[in-house]
Amino acid sequence: MKRKYLFLAFIASLSLSGCDEKSGSIDHQFTIAMIPDTQNMVDYLHQKQTGFAIDSADLYIEQMKYIADNTESKGGEIAFATSVGDVWQHLDVKVDPAHYDRGLRKVPITPRIPPEELVSGRNNFEIPVVIKGYDLLEETAVPFSVAPGNHDYTTGWMHNPYPDDPNPRDRMRAENILPNMHLGGYDVFNGVFGPESKYFKGKNWYISSFHGGVNSAQVFEAGGYKFLHLAFEMQAGDDVLAWAQSVIDENPGLPTIISTHDFLNPRGERLPSPSYDLDAVDPLAHNSAEEIWDEFIRSNDQIFMVLSGHQLGQAIKTSINDKGNAVYQILADYQGRGQAANPPADQEQITGIGDGWLRLMEFDTAPAIPVIKVRTYSTFYKKYSNELAEYASWYRDMEQPGMTDQEFQDADHYDIILNDFKIRFGEPE
Repeated sequence: MKRKYLFLAFIASLSLSGCDEKSGSIDHQFTIAMIPDTQNMVDYLHQKQTGFAIDSADLYIEQMKYIADNTESKGGEIAFATSVGDVWQHLDVKVDPAHYDRGLRKVPITPRIPPEELVSGRNNFEIPVVIKGYDLLEETAVPFSVAPGNHDYTTGWMHNPYPDDPNPRDRMRAENILPNMHLGGYDVFNGVFGPESKYFKGKNWYISSFHGGVNSAQVFEAGGYKFLHLAFEMQAGDDVLAWAQSVIDENPGLPTIISTHDFLNPRGERLPSPSYDLDAVDPLAHNSAEEIWDEFIRSNDQIFMVLSGHQLGQAIKTSINDKGNAVYQILADYQGRGQAANPPADQEQITGIGDGWLRLMEFDTAPAIPVIKVRTYSTFYKKYSNELAEYASWYRDMEQPGMTDQEFQDADHYDIILNDFKIRFGEPE
């Protein structure tokens, strides 16, 4: 009997280490699911009960079910899933105490929707729907991560650069100053995705967190490698980078991926959207993407990929780090797509709900030079981007108006050749 139990334990260990239990060989192919901004799908205003054309929350649940159904434990290829933020839509429209104490104020405004209704919609509809979706992932035991987006903070407000001026808007217009949004508070997000949540408590693959869970670290094994993943809050500050460095120092040499909400714009530049430059408003608490690259990423050779959303569209930028190796930075944000809601002929009236699009990054570590097939798939249309004849005509002018149809198709369907991957991380084991 003892020999039988030892044999079963050995078989189980092969399975956990990314091996095929039938042959003992490495399963070189696996997929990372990248979940772009889901805010518009779960928006309580985008449901039939408020007069919207469809229940867009159904698209979100359908997307999360697709990911869950295609995880390795269900016989699929997905070994890890990562959300790049804006999980839900609405937040409180007020300055949180920590920022108020640092002197930040908001422009006096009359909100279009009463603040109490926004908070009620978030707490009573949006967050429960989000939880229903992530429950589907949790049931599969797949390792996953969630980075917060600007909509996932507790509070958000339009920053007032002239708090002593009775008419700050007039002065901002006169001086041509673009209103800049700011964010504060982690309590709501950490209440759902903190380290003590049902999703992460006791999970051996969830190895660290900071600021209560808005920054986190995971490990997962796939393709013969052990990977490290870091999730950053939006435009992470120096304290976050110091925490992340400690995680890397404790896990040296692992191929490392970062997910964060805002890093690239659709032109492939490390620049924020003009209305969400957190580093400009509050530089003591935030770094720009360029600063995160210069002060952290480029000097850590094990970081080979950065994933982000927030800025509508798609882009890839390859930068060379201090060791001469490639770091692939990838943007995917499809929240503005709204064909699934059966819009009228007047395309200007489209309301973005995402249309079920997500990114699937299909790794193959078997070749001498590994490859990632980056694919974009809609769980609503049940097609890849290159299989949908209307793809460019529906989405290009909104996301990438300067591209040709073929260029737009290529931006969502391409291969990454990992020329230096095995040089950096060795052969799969």
